[in-house]
Amino acid sequence: MWLVTFLLLLDSLHKARPEDVGTSLYFVNDSLQQVTFSSSVGVVVPCPAAGSPSAALRWYLATGDDIYDVPHIRHVHANGTLQLYPFSPSAFNSFIHDNDYFCTAENAAGKIRSPNIRVKAVFREPYTVRVEDQRSMRGNVAVFKCLIPSSVQEYVSVVSWEKDTVSIIPAPVMA
Repeated sequence: MWLVTFLLLLDSLHKARPEDVGTSLYFVNDSLQQVTFSSSVGVVVPCPAAGSPSAALRWYLATGDDIYDVPHIRHVHANGTLQLYPFSPSAFNSFIHDNDYFCTAENAAGKIRSPNIRVKAVFREPYTVRVEDQRSMRGNVAVFKCLIPSSVQEYVSVVSWEKDTVSIIPAPVMA
């Protein structure tokens, strides 16, 4: 019995292809789901996949379209890193600066695809947060609303209210 098992194992080793020995593909960081960057700085996004032997790394739009280099705007380096260069607000292109991308790694072991990665540029622009005017009769309740410009709403949260630079602390609610 042991002899038969040994011979079958030996036979399967002889049938193994040389390219199958030591080949693999793997994710280096498969938790990368969103990259938000400042338009004044740009961003470098490494492909979250790799392989042994070295894998060919390629980037695509979530639609499956192959991406191409756009001089001084978007470039894929030989090591598989996607780079989006700094740009002015007038050069914003949602197809490039606010889109879903994914990366593939391919070698003799096969091909793997990363999850979609949301790449989104934001602009550093001055903005003003203000309080919406309200009217109320003395002794009645007035509800104030903080108005945040829509361009920054996603990145700004109200953490306190102030009157004449003094923080307003809400009174404890009694049940």
